[in-house]
Parts: sequence; structure tokens; C-alpha cells
Amino acid sequence: MLCVTILHADLDAFYASVEQRDDPSLRGRPVLVGMGVVLAASYEAKACGVRTPMGLTQARALCPRAVVVPPRMHAYASASKAVFEIFRDTTPIVEGISIDEAFLDVTGLYKIRGPARDIAARLRSDVREKVGLPITVGIAGTKFLAKVASGVGKPDGLLEVLPGKELEFLHPLPVERLWGVGPVTSGKLRTHQITTVGHVARVGEAALVSLLGAHHGRHLHALAHNRDPRRVRVGHRRGSIGSQCALGRRPRPFAEIDATLAALVDRVTRRMRGANRAGRTVTLRLRFDDFGRATRSRSLLKATMQTRTILETARTLLIEARPLIETRGLTLVGVAVSNLDSDGNVQPSLFDEMSDDRLDVAMDAVRDRFGSKLLTRAATLGRDLNPSVPILPD
Repeated sequence: MLCVTILHADLDAFYASVEQRDDPSLRGRPVLVGMGVVLAASYEAKACGVRTPMGLTQARALCPRAVVVPPRMHAYASASKAVFEIFRDTTPIVEGISIDEAFLDVTGLYKIRGPARDIAARLRSDVREKVGLPITVGIAGTKFLAKVASGVGKPDGLLEVLPGKELEFLHPLPVERLWGVGPVTSGKLRTHQITTVGHVARVGEAALVSLLGAHHGRHLHALAHNRDPRRVRVGHRRGSIGSQCALGRRPRPFAEIDATLAALVDRVTRRMRGANRAGRTVTLRLRFDDFGRATRSRSLLKATMQTRTILETARTLLIEARPLIETRGLTLVGVAVSNLDSDGNVQPSLFDEMSDDRLDVAMDAVRDRFGSKLLTRAATLGRDLNPSVPILPD
């Protein structure tokens, strides 16, 4: 029986690495990429305790020697495109996760390309020589374990988990290595002295379900035993389109938060129209000053890509969350639209007299030609929104 072999390739400190590549004076120095908040930090800056999306003021206090550079999204998009060409030269079975990471299925390539470790080594060498960037690759028999391996192997490393050695590698790792274990879940597990993946495996599914709920408990129990049946999928369309903005720690008036939300909805719906995807579920994501999080969602009667409809729904959710915001403070706001229409049959037209999307389409055309800053909402004038992060083509 042919053993499945999956690579998880993940560019290291991607934005910061591109800046260090393009400006030799930055190499070996702590680099922060951002405007107001840290979008990316080099490993030299991470060694000082800098994390994303930390405010730049706090990051500079932790790392006074850091060099701050503004983000250049076009440069990152170009580098990503070049790296993905190398991925597809390695194997035709590539599943992009984001612009700086992907899964590659190299099952069955042994006779023509050699062992998986050799394939991964050549991939890393090609990315370094042709694109000038460091990349870490994890090798395993499941997507989950390949991603864990690349995380453990960082920075600029190669780590293979051999068949039969999966649990020996996985079980000593901290529980935070499991997908789906964030600060809240980690706190619950550690309160019960469940600190490693091995502890999760030994607790038993029933106990995890009782502690975390049915879905989450079963999910973590399966991962702790390296049960992950998912295969690398080619051409998979994204399930949601979203955007978020870190606000920093200073108090913000509600009107400013509302204006930021409107700008995010503009960004999201423009992407939706560009991909010709309409969606039915609007989700508002909030992060508070106490590091807690909240998510609010509402489904529409029919799929839409119309800015006005999605903004009205998102604003309703924001108003409902206002008491929480005023009590706990807000450091991040995000909006996403999911349950996307996969038919591609929504065709807004500038010339369709029956379409409510005509103004949206006209504004898209102006922004595409002259830049997004030329045409903006009055409420957002003088307020810098974090630049739009490049995303993989849908």
C-alpha cells in the first residue's frame, strides 16, 4: 500500500524576509513591518518578544533597535506568485492555505524525484536561489502533522516525521500545537493539568467532550492520535472572504470603530465582486483589551455581494456588541462573509438598470483604475486603515 506523503511549506516571517531580501542593510537586524500595528516581525525582533498584531509603540519598547518599514503588499504578492510557481513545479497537487504557505502531496513521486526529504530539500533550495527567501518544510503522512512539523522546524528548517514515529514525535509537544487550541482552550486544558498532546490523547474522548463540547472535544482527541483523513485539494475555492484591522490599545470612540468597520466592508465586498462570489452569512469578529474574543454572525435570506446590505448587517452586529466594547475595550475588529455562492452566476453590471449594485461596480472601476485611496468614505478621511493583505486567487 502506497503511503501518503505530504509537505507543508511555510515561508519564514514572510513580509519581513521580503524586506530584508530587498534591502541588504536590514539583514541580520530586527525588522518590523507595519503602520500603527506590527503586521510582521523578523526573527531578530521576535527574539525580543515582539508578536503580531502588537502595537508599534509596544514593539519598539520591547525592541528599541528595531527598524520599522511600511508594508509593500505588491512586493509580497509578487514573491508569493514566484514561490507558488516553484510549488507547482514540484508537484501538481498543491493546496494554497495563504500567500505564504501551502500543502503539497508528493505521494508516488519517489521513482521520478526521489525520497520526500530530497524533494523538500530541493524545494527549499529553489525558493532560496530563485526567490531569495527562507522557507521551512514539514514532512508527514497527514496534513495536520506536516503543519506541526514545519512549525517545530522553524526557522528555515526541514523536519520529517517518519512513518511509525508519529506519536513519538507528537505526544511530547505542548497542547498549543494542536489545531484549534487557542488561549481559551489552552487555559481550560492546563487548569486540568493537561499540558501536552500526549496528555490529551490519554484523557479520553468522553472527558474532552465534557470539558470542551462535542465538536471540539472529538476534534482534539482525533488530532492527538494523528487522525486526519483530509487530503490535499487542488482548486478548492475559499469558504469565506474577510478582512480585519488591529486598532491598538488606546480607547476609540464608537464612531471611529463604525468607520473602520465600513472601510473593512468596502474592502471585503470589493473582493467578493472581483471573485464573483456572493455570500449569505455576515460575521463580526472582535478582540478586546483583556485579550478575550467575541464572534457574532447573522445569515441573510439570499446571497449578496452588495456593500450596503452587508454593511447594514455588520453594523447591526456591532451595535449589539457595543456594551461589550465599552466595558472591555476593543483592540481588533474584523468582518467576513461566508456561505459563498459557488455557482458564479451573480453578474452585477454597471449597465443593468434593475441592479442595486451599479454604484458599487462604478466605485470598483474607479478604484481599480486610479487606486483605492482616491475614492473613500468621508468618515474614513484622515484615518489610516491597515493595507489590504494579499490573498490567493479564488
